[in-house]
Amino acid sequence: MKPFPLSLTSRLAVLFALLVAGLLLLLGLWLEQLIRGHFDEIDYAELNAKLTMIDNLLVRIDSPEALQALPRQLDDILASHATISVAIRDEREQILYAYRPELLQPMKQHEVTSPSARWSVNGREFIGNEALQRLPLPEPLPVQVLLGLDISHHVHFLDDIRRYLWTGIAMAAFLTALLGWWLASKGLAPLKRITATARRLSAQRLGERLDERDTPPEMLELVHAFNGMLNRLEADFQRLSEFSADIAHELRTPVSNLLTETQVALSRPRSSVEYQDVLHSNLEELERLARMIADMLFLAKADHGLLPNPAEPVHLDQEVAALLEFYDALAEERQVMIQANGTATITGDRLMLRRAVANLLSNALRHTPPGGHIAVVIEPHIDDIRLSVQNNGDAIPPEQLARLFERFHRADNIRSHRGEGAGLGLAITRSIVKAHGGNIDAASEGGVTTFTIYLPYPQPS
Repeated sequence: MKPFPLSLTSRLAVLFALLVAGLLLLLGLWLEQLIRGHFDEIDYAELNAKLTMIDNLLVRIDSPEALQALPRQLDDILASHATISVAIRDEREQILYAYRPELLQPMKQHEVTSPSARWSVNGREFIGNEALQRLPLPEPLPVQVLLGLDISHHVHFLDDIRRYLWTGIAMAAFLTALLGWWLASKGLAPLKRITATARRLSAQRLGERLDERDTPPEMLELVHAFNGMLNRLEADFQRLSEFSADIAHELRTPVSNLLTETQVALSRPRSSVEYQDVLHSNLEELERLARMIADMLFLAKADHGLLPNPAEPVHLDQEVAALLEFYDALAEERQVMIQANGTATITGDRLMLRRAVANLLSNALRHTPPGGHIAVVIEPHIDDIRLSVQNNGDAIPPEQLARLFERFHRADNIRSHRGEGAGLGLAITRSIVKAHGGNIDAASEGGVTTFTIYLPYPQPS
């Protein structure tokens, strides 16, 4: 059977109670030992005092008359000591004097050893001692003095202390558990709020946030992280929603064109030349769809870190020169001049980097008016290598700059009407640059727009 797991609050309460109970137990045992030692010191001091008193009396027994008067003297001395037991016997173990001798039976029968003997009779505890003495009679008489002291009152007191101690520890542990459970519940309240907030979350309710005002300092970092996660989730869901809408919008136009042209072609019989014209038109739309799908697959690979990561040397100036040669005819047709300067070498994937720069050049050509100018500059700096593509033309509003690298985004009413494109080129460029450990940004002011790629220096092998 699977054990039922305790909640964190219960675990903290139990741990708190066990800790307090353990400390109280150690303290109680220590106090008990102190009290026991104090009582033992008192009892043995009294025992030795009585034994010394009897020895002082025995050393004065120097005549038969004094020996006969000894029991009366001892009775007078011990009459007020109800906790004392005394037996005096000679070397033949004949009793010369006895006071409550039945309590000394274990000691007399050698069931306990002395000195400092301890025994029990009828539920009462005793300690005892013995001493050897010689009576100074005309014929010296060796005697053995057995002395016992009833310490039951001290034992009972220690038993009461022990019982009260265990009762107090149990009550303290119970009260501590209740207090610990209450304190843990209060301390873990932010976790309960996190759980309640997480239960309320959905794609339509991502605006929930935890209140940080009454959060304890120990959990403030967790609340910050949770709210940050919600911010990222909300932003990602928003981008995903916009991305889905953009995909539907971008795919709808070519699919609609294909459907319209196909329906028109099938509306009446046509010649083979007319059907070929329709097929060529459809082919252009299909190629556009294929490019869009290929770009989206590329971005999906970039998102999951599946892009190739070769470490070949890439001469940026040579790649830019090859691209300028490719775009030269298009630039001449649009009456745009392109210049490049600077040189640098990095480590990366040559084809992907060429694609990134080609996207920037293509974007600049689309948005540069006739007679305009495009400049490609490669500049090594202290921390990185920078490749910038600059063109003149309509400026991009500041609120649009931050979204230029989003998928399917175009700077509306400014740059999108001068060319075709699905709005994935800059997003692909950013993914390629990120895959190479770099960054890209855009600036536009005074009719000049500049895209700058920041790439790290090659690492020494």
